[in-house]
Amino acid sequence: MTAPLFLLPPGSLAGVTPGASVLVDGPEGRHAAGSLRLQRGEAVLLSDGSGAEVAGSVSTVASGEITVRVETVCRPAAPTPRFVLVQALAKGDRDEQAIESATELGVDEVVPWGAARSIVQWRGDRAAKAHRKWEQVVAAAAKQSRRHRTPSVAEHETSRQLAGRLACASLALVLHEDATTSVNDVELPGSGEVVVVVGPEGGISAEELATFEEAGARAIRLGPHVLRSSSAGPAALAVLLARTRW
Repeated sequence: MTAPLFLLPPGSLAGVTPGASVLVDGPEGRHAAGSLRLQRGEAVLLSDGSGAEVAGSVSTVASGEITVRVETVCRPAAPTPRFVLVQALAKGDRDEQAIESATELGVDEVVPWGAARSIVQWRGDRAAKAHRKWEQVVAAAAKQSRRHRTPSVAEHETSRQLAGRLACASLALVLHEDATTSVNDVELPGSGEVVVVVGPEGGISAEELATFEEAGARAIRLGPHVLRSSSAGPAALAVLLARTRW
């Protein structure tokens, strides 16, 4: 069984080297010492979301905290190309399901998009609360899947703002049921940013699609079936990542 991974505050592992001792406290420490009941000598993984891969073993256990003796440290370069999922806001928790699965698969950034047909909209205090929830979902999924690089959660974007992002991407793909180009026919760049756009339950409007295509995006389809907003993005990412990283 893979050793458990504990997510530390950003930058916590910047100067860590083999032989060092790292304190795991707070919620992660309580989880390690309390819920998991880790004992001295047990293997653990540490991450601060930056990509540093730190492995070690428990050296001491106290109330609500553990100390880890670092055995190995690896700092691999960020993978390329960089994959971004633009997920339209959706009712229920379908958008959260999408970014959770995308994180487990290997996405590098998720972007909350207020599409014209999104039933849910982020405004005022609700926007800040919803954004924090997305960050929590992504962090938990990264931890569960033993990812050492936590995807970033961008600020909420309107369709106009999104068009600007798509214009700067190395490759921009919009999932659309009426598209004739298959995801398998798309040539992927060796570097830069690949952006995948997923619409809400009601679909992407004709005006939005036209705007995105003017910005350089390509409409693609995954197959003969129409997928839910919660599964379309992860399905597309799985196909693309299988051709580049897996």
